[in-house]
Amino acid sequence: MRIWLRRRGIAHNIPERAGQVRNRARRGSRDGRPLAFDKQLYKRRNVVERCFNRLKQWRGIATRYDKTAKSYQAAVALASLLMWA
Repeated sequence: MRIWLRRRGIAHNIPERAGQVRNRARRGSRDGRPLAFDKQLYKRRNVVERCFNRLKQWRGIATRYDKTAKSYQAAVALASLLMWA
């Protein structure tokens, strides 16, 4: 996944798995430099992903029943307002 992102010039913020960290420490400097990881950015990303998951609990939004983009956007706005309130 990281290689795919790197080839396309997309910045990533994916945490390393514990096994990868252990393997990197075991192999030493041969394994290359550790990947950059910003914990605060990852926390903000998690908030956005949880918001999308809550929006998809609305059946009409998850399955996109609306035919026009305007009515779909209105449904997303309504669901967002109800979640916020």
